[in-house]
Amino acid sequence: MKTPENKLKTALQAGKLQHGLWLATASPVVAELAGGAGFDWCLIDGEHGPNTVPQMLSQVQALAGTGTAVVIRTASAEVWMVKQALDLGVQTVLVPMVDNAAKAAEMARAMRYPPDGIRGMGAALARASGYGAIADYPHTANAQMCFLVQAESAAAVTNIDAIAATKGVDGVFVGPADLSADMGYPGQPDHPEVDKAIDHLIARTLAAGKIAGIITFDETRFARYATQGVTFLGVGGDVTVLGSALRGLARRVKT
Repeated sequence: MKTPENKLKTALQAGKLQHGLWLATASPVVAELAGGAGFDWCLIDGEHGPNTVPQMLSQVQALAGTGTAVVIRTASAEVWMVKQALDLGVQTVLVPMVDNAAKAAEMARAMRYPPDGIRGMGAALARASGYGAIADYPHTANAQMCFLVQAESAAAVTNIDAIAATKGVDGVFVGPADLSADMGYPGQPDHPEVDKAIDHLIARTLAAGKIAGIITFDETRFARYATQGVTFLGVGGDVTVLGSALRGLARRVKT
């Protein structure tokens, strides 16, 4: 066996637009359904979804047969959380609330084995190595890791050039909801000042030669972000899609 190619990373670095769905139900059934729906990637949300590590594993396994790339967002910017996500066999990780280059560098090192990083050497026990079947996994895994930092604060806007330039950071993902709140406009991710900050984050990320990402549930903004150069584009979430469909059905049958 060989370390699998991170096809999502390859596509993103080639500038190919990749659409994805947020998974926050902690359900392997929903994950499998979403994986077969035609998205390029699905993200298992460890920050706001009620996901334990075993629940994440079940969803990773459910997605494995669909051909859809799997991403995990950790609950926080912690080395041990990155380690657990990678050992599940996920090759692309999004870390929230990265406000400066120092934190970006620490998390980038957590993504990779020594001498390039500080990832723990437990490959033989992990699903990532096929439970030891990929003998050279610690030597070949680093090249397939894709590390995305989440910029979602005024501090991140100020520090974006240093964050994007950090070695080991493959891309910057904008979190409009938290960014708008931190800027003093809670619940207004489309406020003109927030839009200006988002445009700046995307432009500076691309200027550094890195992958730019964002999530929006507003379909009128999909083309705008794609035109700006965003290639890692979140277009919805399982909870919102399911909730909207169920509420719509309930309304229709009661009228």
